[in-house]
Amino acid sequence: MSDPSIPSGVTPGAAPSAQLQTVDDALSRRIIDLHVWAVEAGLSGTGAEALFDGFCQRLVAFGVPLWRALAGTPTLHPQWSGHSYTWRRELNAIRPGSWDRLEGLATTMRGSPFARLLSEPPGTTPGSHDVRSMRRRLAGPEALLDFPVLVEFAAAGATDYVAFIIGFADGDPSYGTGIAYSFITQRPQGFADDELTLLGAVLPAISLAMMSDAAHTIAANLLAAYLGGDAGRRVHAGAIERGSVESIHAVLWYADLRGFTTIADGNEGAVVIELLDDAFETLAAALRPRGGEVLKFLGDGMLAIFPVTPASAVATCRAALDAAAEAMRALDSLNERRRLAGKPVAAVDLALHLGEVLYGNIGAADRLDFTVIGPAVNEVARMEALCEPLGRKVLVSAELAAAADAAARLQPLGRHTLRGVRAARELFALDFTPLPQAGEGGTRREAPGG
Repeated sequence: MSDPSIPSGVTPGAAPSAQLQTVDDALSRRIIDLHVWAVEAGLSGTGAEALFDGFCQRLVAFGVPLWRALAGTPTLHPQWSGHSYTWRRELNAIRPGSWDRLEGLATTMRGSPFARLLSEPPGTTPGSHDVRSMRRRLAGPEALLDFPVLVEFAAAGATDYVAFIIGFADGDPSYGTGIAYSFITQRPQGFADDELTLLGAVLPAISLAMMSDAAHTIAANLLAAYLGGDAGRRVHAGAIERGSVESIHAVLWYADLRGFTTIADGNEGAVVIELLDDAFETLAAALRPRGGEVLKFLGDGMLAIFPVTPASAVATCRAALDAAAEAMRALDSLNERRRLAGKPVAAVDLALHLGEVLYGNIGAADRLDFTVIGPAVNEVARMEALCEPLGRKVLVSAELAAAADAAARLQPLGRHTLRGVRAARELFALDFTPLPQAGEGGTRREAPGG
């Protein structure tokens, strides 16, 4: 519902060509210039942050006395429910932010003007889209400080506040709540009518450009979340044909929860899911800073890879060993916390191998998986199955041990038969106990790579 205090010279969402008769030539020119710029920016793939910064810069160049401006967009991301971009006059720059998904968009907006706008029905002006607006004078006899944030703005010297929510697709929930904007000035007389008219006329075009970038970003984020960073980028870049695979050299990192069937049988589903989430996050946290890519979660197991190039072989293999050691120590800490809280714990077995794999799209015509296949994948899974019989948490193949050149960290276990593999394979156990710190006694070993 449009606030009656916002000028009606231009109806937000209506075709600009049908509105320019109501404004003077100078304002018409500015509206057209900003429309053309927004379309070009959207077509060129300008990011939301740069786009909103450019918009604010152009408003100031046109004489609009902005002090602060904000744009907020919802998103689909496991960690974030939305992103915001705040422009400040004194900084002449954008400050990006994100809304935590655990808090939720509704919680983030609670008590704000945007929450009020979202609770109202959309505008019903013929030919308009879902556009909602609100204006609040923050100083003088017409001041209305009916939201806590407006009190803060007024205390900082703001005099006028205007907010818009531009919706999409007639409220289709798959498009989210739309894009929210606010614009604030410190000019004593507030915004002029033609300045608000300019905002109302141009925001739909700006929103379309912002939505274009948001859709691209959402697709990239979802692909990364469900396929992994590298696989997601490849698919987003067009690697979508079934059978399109390439041979790569990689460290394979295969983890599995020991005794999971017993845990699942003895606990409620929500308790089991929490245990899996805790364990998988602990494992993934050790991979992220070292270049490891989680390819998939296999029930109570996890497959990750470290792509290897000839130039990076030693460093990458050592990074994989470092990740395994850190993950095991972190799991010990996690299990201690869970044990003290009376929760089930997760014993994890982990195997690491180095080999050639086929990496790419495999599956049915209408349901693909971006994964790795090859003898090395089968071998690392068979290695993991020997962790419990050998009384070890981390097993390493001879191929990886040789490439990492880290004999001080590995204990030879001899040759062992892997189920389904013709020849017995030499295996090593990884020592993941913390290195003694200086002054704690003993001889400190150098970290891999010096």
